[in-house]
Amino acid sequence: MEYDPGRETCPLPYSPFKSCTVPRPIGWLSTISNEGVANLAPYSQWQNLTFDPPMVMFSSGMKPDGSEKDTRYNLEQRGDCVIQIAHREMAESMTASSATLPRNTSEINELGLALAEMPGSDLPRIADCRVAYAATLRDTKKIGHQWLGFLELTSLYLDESVAGIDAKGRLKVMADKLDPIGRLGGGEYILAGDVISIDRPA
Repeated sequence: MEYDPGRETCPLPYSPFKSCTVPRPIGWLSTISNEGVANLAPYSQWQNLTFDPPMVMFSSGMKPDGSEKDTRYNLEQRGDCVIQIAHREMAESMTASSATLPRNTSEINELGLALAEMPGSDLPRIADCRVAYAATLRDTKKIGHQWLGFLELTSLYLDESVAGIDAKGRLKVMADKLDPIGRLGGGEYILAGDVISIDRPA
């Protein structure tokens, strides 16, 4: 098969570009509007960029009516957010939070999610998530219909349940305990499975 990823038409029901670029990590971004309404949405076009400083980038499209998505709108208004990493027990809520709702309607309230204090941020975090980052908006860029937000991480919350001791006796984050959800194509996701360790060259 040959396929132009820049075209919308394809013989497959879902874009092979999205279905083959997998698994994609999911950043569950929460923001607050100037009116004080909390917003929550998952983004699989999300990834770390640099470690010094610690930067991430995510891409946001438009709502079906052509307006800005609430995450982008709130970030441009306030400049801060919290990025959560969801685990398998939160898959249903995470997916439900992707629904298009009227502006200033809170997905957090609609889904009945509990909030907790986020260290180093005025914004709360989703209480049941095992990892959360506080972040501030540093730069933006528009490419075609996509809006790119560049965020600097300012604080990290890590639940002690995801920590463990490795083979060398060091404290580390255990991937199987973090149990992150990865995005595949269409409505498919992948959960943490076998974890392999390979010594890296010096």
